[in-house]
Amino acid sequence: MHRKIPFVCVFLMLFFSVPVLSGCSSGSSSPEDSSGNHGEAAASESRPDAAPTEAQAKTRRITQYEYLVPEASGNVTFGSEEISIDASNTGEGYVMVRYQGSSDKVKLQLKEPDGTVYTYTLSQDGYEAFPLSGGDGNYHLDILEHAYDEMYALAMSQDIDVTLNDEFRPFLYANQYVWFTGDYQAVKYGAELSEGSSSDLDYVEQVYLYVTENIRYDDQLAESVESGYLPDIDRTLESKKGICFDYASLMAAMLRSQGIPTKLVVGYSGDAYHAWISVYLEEKGWVDKAIEFDGKNWILMDPTLAANNSRSSVKKYVGDGSNYTVKYSY
Repeated sequence: MHRKIPFVCVFLMLFFSVPVLSGCSSGSSSPEDSSGNHGEAAASESRPDAAPTEAQAKTRRITQYEYLVPEASGNVTFGSEEISIDASNTGEGYVMVRYQGSSDKVKLQLKEPDGTVYTYTLSQDGYEAFPLSGGDGNYHLDILEHAYDEMYALAMSQDIDVTLNDEFRPFLYANQYVWFTGDYQAVKYGAELSEGSSSDLDYVEQVYLYVTENIRYDDQLAESVESGYLPDIDRTLESKKGICFDYASLMAAMLRSQGIPTKLVVGYSGDAYHAWISVYLEEKGWVDKAIEFDGKNWILMDPTLAANNSRSSVKKYVGDGSNYTVKYSY
C-alpha cells in the first residue's frame, strides 16, 4: 500500500569536515609495486568515443559490454608500505588508496579542482578506488589517522594533476560507493535485463522498474546507520531493502556495468540529506533527479521516493526538481 504523504529518505551525513591536529608531516613520494583487493584485473574499455548513430543506439543493448574495474597497477605511486596512493590511472577517472597502518579509524579527504572536499572512511582492507569526479585539474589528498575523541592527525598529503581521457570515465568505473565486479549477482541480473532491452533507454527503464518495484525502504537501518556506512549491492538485492544510499548504489552499478555513465549524487531533497542518481544518455545528455521514461517523455522520479509513495505524491514533492540540491557526485 502506498503512503499518502510525500516521503523523504533520511540519509546520515557521512561527508563531514574532520578536525585535524596540526604538526604532522606529509607523505613523501616513491615508486613501489602495488596490488589490491579491489582491482586485480581491469576489464577492457568498450565505450565508443563517437556518439552512436540512431540505428546503433537502437541495437546497442545487443552488444555485450565489458564493464570497467579499477586497478592499482603500480606505475605511479606515492607514500610507503603503510600508506599508499596509486595514481597510475587518474586519466581513467579514479585514484586508488591503501592504508595498512595501526590507526583504528582513517579518513581520506579529497579536494577537487573547484575546492569541493570529499571525505571518505578507509576500510583498511587493501586498495580502494575513489572517483575523480571534478574533471581535469589539481586534486589534493590528505590521509588522516584517528588521534582521540573526534580529532584526526594528518598522516600524509599528496597533490595529483589529472587529465581525464574521457569526461564519462569517473562514472563508468566501480568505486568505493558503487562497487561491483562480474561475480556480483546484481551485475549478472543487469546483464540479463540488458539482453532483453531494445536500447539504452529501454534498459534504464527496466533497471528503474526493477529497483522501485522490488526494493523497499529500510526504516530500521535509516534510524541506526552510522558514519562510514557503505552500500553492498548484492546485500540489497538479496534482502530487497535498503536506504536511499543503497537504492542509488544498486542502480548506478547495474547501469555502469552495462556502459551507461551514471552518477551517484548526494545532496539535499528539501531539508533531508539524500542520495539519488543522474544518468547520461546520448539522446538526452545528463538526466538528473532521475528517472522514469514512458517511451516518449522523461518524468522526474527519484528511485527511493518512487518505491515508497504514490506517483501523485512523488510528483507533487519533486515538482520541477528545485527541491534537490547537489553537494557531491560519485
